[in-house]
Amino acid sequence: MTIFSDIGRYLLMIKGMFSRPENKKMYGKELIHQCVEIGIGSLGIVTIISIFIGAVSTIQTAYQLVSPLIPKSTIAQVVRDTIILEFAPTLVCIVLAGVAGSRIASELGNMRVSEQIDALEIMGVKTKTYLILPKILAALLMIPLLVVIAMTLGIWGGRLAGVSSGIISGQEFDAGLKLFFDPFTVKFALIKSYVFAFIISSIAAFYGYYVKGGALEIGRASTKAVVVSCILILFADYVLSALLLKAN
Repeated sequence: MTIFSDIGRYLLMIKGMFSRPENKKMYGKELIHQCVEIGIGSLGIVTIISIFIGAVSTIQTAYQLVSPLIPKSTIAQVVRDTIILEFAPTLVCIVLAGVAGSRIASELGNMRVSEQIDALEIMGVKTKTYLILPKILAALLMIPLLVVIAMTLGIWGGRLAGVSSGIISGQEFDAGLKLFFDPFTVKFALIKSYVFAFIISSIAAFYGYYVKGGALEIGRASTKAVVVSCILILFADYVLSALLLKAN
């Protein structure tokens, strides 16, 4: 019964977000603040992960391609599709679930425990709209941008590792990037990033908004938000892959 009650509260929370805002200027400032927190605050870890994932993908792909009959440009092709289809949207969003998701849950949980949310409601502020909606909109704006950055840096990191280690020349890598490129892969990755962004922000907001207790419960809510978000991201990744690749 706890699962069904949580699902019901989650759906009611999503419904309650779409009330008319009292002060659009105040909501706009909160949206910009959340965009900075989610986007700029997560840029460093996304950059580091993307570059090294791209580098490792190139080295491991070259290790697997032992046949001299396979052209070296195939390495770039495999790295390109692997990063765009899976590593950039899925792995980066799992990391963001821990970085941005835990921050959202902790922030709302602290406001709930310290009775700031109750105070806002007494003043007539629609807390679901003011506190949760800007976070979800900011995630939908910034996380796909971070995924695009991860794609670019991942491919660049793969090229850098391949050229610097002597595995493949820059000309061969660039030729492999253009070989059999399908623009649908980028669209597919962006669709996944929007779905994952909504999962990360809404799940974290749910567990933070409804936390009860003290500091220990805030930590537990943040941990649970990250775990549930990661599980749902992996499940959604499977479902989207099955549906979209068939539709292509």
